[in-house]
Amino acid sequence: MSLLDRVRVVLIETTQPGNIGSSARAMKTMGLDRLHLVAPRLFPHDEATALAAGATDVLDRAVLHGALDPAIADCQLLVGASARRRGVALPELSPREAAAALLDAARGGVEVGLLFGTERTGLSNEELQRCHACVRIPANPAYSSLNLSQAVQVLSYELRIAALDSGEVVDPDPEAGPRERPATSAEMEGFFRHLDEALHAIDFHKGKDGTTITRRLRRLFLRAQMSEREVAILHGVLADTERMARLAGRG
Repeated sequence: MSLLDRVRVVLIETTQPGNIGSSARAMKTMGLDRLHLVAPRLFPHDEATALAAGATDVLDRAVLHGALDPAIADCQLLVGASARRRGVALPELSPREAAAALLDAARGGVEVGLLFGTERTGLSNEELQRCHACVRIPANPAYSSLNLSQAVQVLSYELRIAALDSGEVVDPDPEAGPRERPATSAEMEGFFRHLDEALHAIDFHKGKDGTTITRRLRRLFLRAQMSEREVAILHGVLADTERMARLAGRG
């Protein structure tokens, strides 16, 4: 299980279905996929699907709740996102601090939740009282109005960066394809024998002692840490080299 798999995002009484879809998209781009919806005004909805833009799997797995309590019943750490300081005495964290706290708890096997309130008013005091801490995004104080899905994106990003920095989430190279099996010692020795035969077939050493060259080539190919498939390709190259040497000899 990935460390991020222990993090659930809880959207409370979302009024615009498009914000649910956009939040799902924001989550998926950062490797989060556990979405809980508390009493959304409209869901499922075509607008949510459209704005999810490929993250419909997150929507399909979203868990619907009629009230907040069931959505957080098994969580042991809750952090609420709040744009304004309210009359609730809670530790106030930056996005980076909140991500670190959530992942540190998740690392210990704890279920954690990140809560977002309704678009117009955010989390209520009662909802914040369920939280262990609140997180505020340090937006421009002259214009601090973040869309719900934008707030989800910022905090999802911080969670991903924290997970990547810890080494507990590793992004695969999308161009690398499936990992190939490294060549065994026996396969490498077979390749070196074939290489030696091919070099003799083309008289590469010109009657000289080829020991030094052979050692250098051995170090070169061992340093490359070749895969089974790469060794097979080179066997094919050597076989063609030997075939061409035979044809040249007949000529």
